[in-house]
Amino acid sequence: MAILNDGAILSIAYDKVHYSNQPEVWNMRMVLGIATALGAFAMLRSFGIFYLGDSIFHLDPDVIRTLVYLNLSIGGHLTLFAARTKGPFWSIKPAPILLAAVVGTQAVATLIAVYGLLMTPLGWTYAGIVWGYCLAVFLLQDLVKLAARRIFFKEHSGYFGRHVRKEAS
Repeated sequence: MAILNDGAILSIAYDKVHYSNQPEVWNMRMVLGIATALGAFAMLRSFGIFYLGDSIFHLDPDVIRTLVYLNLSIGGHLTLFAARTKGPFWSIKPAPILLAAVVGTQAVATLIAVYGLLMTPLGWTYAGIVWGYCLAVFLLQDLVKLAARRIFFKEHSGYFGRHVRKEAS
């Protein structure tokens, strides 16, 4: 999983982003707050897929491991798309190289899970369920990110933004 994820992560350097002509001042409260919210949500997503595999579908533990592997691979890249923008995930289109890298690595991860390379095969039906689950949860995760930004935004203009203070009258 790390090799596939690293392959796609390298393409982030070519992503489309808004940048400042001035050096940025990090707003660590916001960075850590949003990272914590996204991380906690990702953990809940993983527990959710485990619950589905174990308690709803009553899958064998080896198949559940493959289910969780695919969830971690897909969900990790979808978290990247949520985290890369200050607004909704669709507010800035990703660079074509980033999108191609993620689609390519996720196609490989899905084939590994479906056919069971070094793991128990998952099959196309359960792979489709994981994909649907991860995409639905991703939409909720983006809403969590937006809510976290509102909570941690107080007097700052962004993740790295300058302090925005009202002039005293």
